[in-house]
Amino acid sequence: MILSERDTTDIRLHSRRTALGVLAGAALGALLPSSSEAKAAAAPRSLAFWHTHTRESLEVAFADGAGYRATGLSRVNAFLRDFRTDEVHTIDPSLLDLLHRLGGELRASEPFHVISGYRSPRTNLTLRSNSAGVAKYSLHMEGKAIDIRLPGVRLSRLREAALDLKLGGVGYYPGSDFVHVDTGRVRAW
Repeated sequence: MILSERDTTDIRLHSRRTALGVLAGAALGALLPSSSEAKAAAAPRSLAFWHTHTRESLEVAFADGAGYRATGLSRVNAFLRDFRTDEVHTIDPSLLDLLHRLGGELRASEPFHVISGYRSPRTNLTLRSNSAGVAKYSLHMEGKAIDIRLPGVRLSRLREAALDLKLGGVGYYPGSDFVHVDTGRVRAW
């Protein structure tokens, strides 16, 4: 079969379009998450807590692929209330994401033990008057900080993992047996 010049031009254009379509499809496929990544993103993000002062526990799904769950966030806010005054404050969802990532990095099988979540300004002032280690403008008062430990994980390992995340501040208090994490600027003490 003999092709005319027009026929060969049409074939080249068709071949280029097909090649470009294949390349575009491959590029788009590389940008989209794999099915396992998509399933992981859609999976609920959950946390488990046990409060050392109130002896309460909480297991809660606070987010999924569609975003944060209002009911889950509300339950966390109530759980991490200022246990001295019973004041409830909004907890920064980024703090929950930080804890979720931290638990994943450490392959946590136990709930986070909470020493302190939200602190009212009055509680913070009282604690500050009794200790030099309490910041005047503590991020606990904004719902952006939590003091924790994790059973089965050395405190120094918990601190190291939190530092590696580089998601906020990390304070190390081995004498009091807890690590402070917050969603403020990255820093350590």
